[in-house]
Order: sequence, then C-alpha cells, then structure tokens
Amino acid sequence: MKLYFTPGTCALADHIVLTWIGTPFETQKVPREERQQPWFLKLNPAGQVPVLEDDGWLLTQNGAILNYLADTFPESKLGGDGTPKARAEINRWLAFVNSDVHPAFKPLFGEANYLEDPALIDKAKDNARQKLRKLFERLDGQLAGRDFVVGARSIVDPYLFVTLRWAKGQNVDLSGLDNLARFMQRMNDDAGVKKALAEQEAA
Repeated sequence: MKLYFTPGTCALADHIVLTWIGTPFETQKVPREERQQPWFLKLNPAGQVPVLEDDGWLLTQNGAILNYLADTFPESKLGGDGTPKARAEINRWLAFVNSDVHPAFKPLFGEANYLEDPALIDKAKDNARQKLRKLFERLDGQLAGRDFVVGARSIVDPYLFVTLRWAKGQNVDLSGLDNLARFMQRMNDDAGVKKALAEQEAA
C-alpha cells in the first residue's frame, strides 16, 4: 500500500490508521503546488489528497479510504466488533466529522476570499468558528464517559484528531470542552499517532 499525502491535511488520519494496523506501507509527500500537476491528476483528477494505492488500484475520498482499511484489516477492530450496529455507529460519527465538521473549516482555509471585502471575509470566518464550536460541543458530549468517540478506538478518532489540530490552528474556541481536551491528550500521547506525525514532518 502507498499513501499520497500533504502535511496538514486530513490524509494524516489515514496515516495514523495505517500505523495502528501495523501493515507495511509506503508514503509519498505531495506538496500543495504539485497536486495540480499532470502526474498527480492522473491519480486523482480532483487534485486532492489522500490517495491510497493498493496493488495498482487507486482509492480517493478520506471516508472511503478509512472504511477500506477497516474492512481490509478487520483484526484491527477499527471498524467495530463485526456487528452491523457497531459499524453503523462508527459510520454515523465518521460521516459527522467528514460531512459536517470538515467542510465547516472551508471559510477558514481561504474559500471566503472570493468576497474580496476584508470585513465580509472576517465575518465569514467568525461565523465558521461559531458553527465549529457548536459541532465540537456535540462531539464533546459524545465523548462523555468514553476514551474514544464510539467507546473503543476506531477509524473515527484520527479524523477527529486532525480537525482538532485545525481548530487549534484557526483559533476555534474549544474552552470548557474537557472531554475533547482529554481525547486530544490521549491521541497526542499515542505511539502510533506520534509515529505518523514524525513521518509526515520528516518527509
């Protein structure tokens, strides 16, 4: 397996999962400016990471990659305990992070720049931060009494970890969300997380 990534993106979630699983894999760093080059557009016409290559087969979209890894390595238990209910619970929260939390960062990552007016851009960013605060409050509630989002460690947790790193970098107010703070510390202390971060920084 080979993971194409850009540091600072959601591809870190896949990198962590691969590290947790323990399967041999390669990585290739793709700088942002390279993602519009013909060689990379052949891998993903959208010009986005992550891309997972498995024996010549290419898979894009973070949610699909995370589910594929969980299904390919069921012994990791990152896709649940094998019951439909456990898998549905994982996919519920994976979809929440992927479809609600992740897109809410777009104004903070430059997609409000088309407004041109600095005051309007700042307002769009403030609105995004307020929206993210409410989304993270829901996740904080879900983590009450749990070490990980669904109780046991799963493919949801690295993705949430990535978005919390973004939140810190974009000055999203996470004050008082103590369950999220404990989760973040737990992830930062995890050996697999440390390994993935070190590999991305060294690439």
